[in-house]
Amino acid sequence: MNLVARVVVGWLLNAAAIWVAVKIFGGVSASDWWAILVAAAVFGVVNAIVKPILVLLTLPFIVITLGIVLFLINMAMLALTAWIVSGFSIDGFWTLVGATIVVWLVNVALEGLFRRAAAEY
Repeated sequence: MNLVARVVVGWLLNAAAIWVAVKIFGGVSASDWWAILVAAAVFGVVNAIVKPILVLLTLPFIVITLGIVLFLINMAMLALTAWIVSGFSIDGFWTLVGATIVVWLVNVALEGLFRRAAAEY
């Protein structure tokens, strides 16, 4: 699969994951579909640019905590996305924790399904 197709698929998977989080948690809201699509794009860019820098800077803490800091970094990426995108918001720490878990689970599940379908194609 070429780069453009991977970016589009990743964007759509992020959009689906964010949509599921919006539906599950009352404290996660999006004004409309456009806000979800923009949040998915911003989330992808933040994960591609900011997250590797944070992982590199916090590498000793990641090792010491056996990876727990990676979850905190993922929470920070979702919180940063909510801060950047005006139509997308997450209210409260525990809602952010839950939304991070849901976004991760949905992305893992959908990516697994997509890879399996692409391998069969």
